[in-house]
Amino acid sequence: MTNDVRTDDAGDQSGRFSEPVQPEQSGQSGQSGQQVRLKAGDAELTVDPAHGCRLTSLRIGGTELLRQGDKYGCFPMVPWCGRIELGQFRNGGERHQMPVNHPPHAIHGTGRDTAWRTARADASSAAFTYDLAAPWPYPGRVTQLVELAPDAVTLTMGVEAGSDSFPAQAGWHPWFLRNLGSGEDVRIDFTPGWQEERGDDHIPTGRRIDPLPGPWDDCFGMPDGVDVTLTWPGALELKVASRTEWVVIYDEQEAAVCVEPQSGPPNGLNTLPRLVTPIDPLEISTTWTWRTLA
Repeated sequence: MTNDVRTDDAGDQSGRFSEPVQPEQSGQSGQSGQQVRLKAGDAELTVDPAHGCRLTSLRIGGTELLRQGDKYGCFPMVPWCGRIELGQFRNGGERHQMPVNHPPHAIHGTGRDTAWRTARADASSAAFTYDLAAPWPYPGRVTQLVELAPDAVTLTMGVEAGSDSFPAQAGWHPWFLRNLGSGEDVRIDFTPGWQEERGDDHIPTGRRIDPLPGPWDDCFGMPDGVDVTLTWPGALELKVASRTEWVVIYDEQEAAVCVEPQSGPPNGLNTLPRLVTPIDPLEISTTWTWRTLA
């Protein structure tokens, strides 16, 4: 399928978050107030832990790839992705109500609205954490690892339960600029196995359908792993890959397009719950690789 886009693994990353705290490049370890800047070759990346641990900038050879602004960049979606229907989910016999921040639903988790702590950082990698707290009803910890190379960035997220088990999801919501200012708009290329049929309320109906042409605000299944390619003709190709099979594509805005690898579909806390337990954390990873076309 082509319309004007690719990300990496969601496999076992055990032990990747247990490294000792190291001094960081920008700011003090253990604090959340200062941005962390990473560099590898001509790739430069900035993370703002105080602002939901979002990537606020990704520059390749001086060219910015992410839409700028408080709501944009690339933010982690955790402990759920996309919409929860009416903001409600069940865990066994308990029903929980999340804040309805996108009426009539709750959207994109609480992590993007939380100050994270910088656990460690060096010149090209950093780790961040925050503790799950109200309005999320279960104790736990979320960790994000960012690893930059000259031709790639890998993002890894883990969700751990503090005591009781709970359903959770994790993923990323990058806002890639539609146009880099030097040529044609971006093209998105991917071959999904199916599309989740979307109801008028933007909640998946539960039916899998043949993929439809865009524009999209839709979830797709890629059973062999997320594999989407973004091409800015004559400028850059960026591939988004992940072992996870779920990706949301959103290209209805003029300024940017979104390719969102995630551990389950929208409303998945209700329809496809993945339990996080004290001995079985949720872990997901995505890698973006790029090459210049000029």
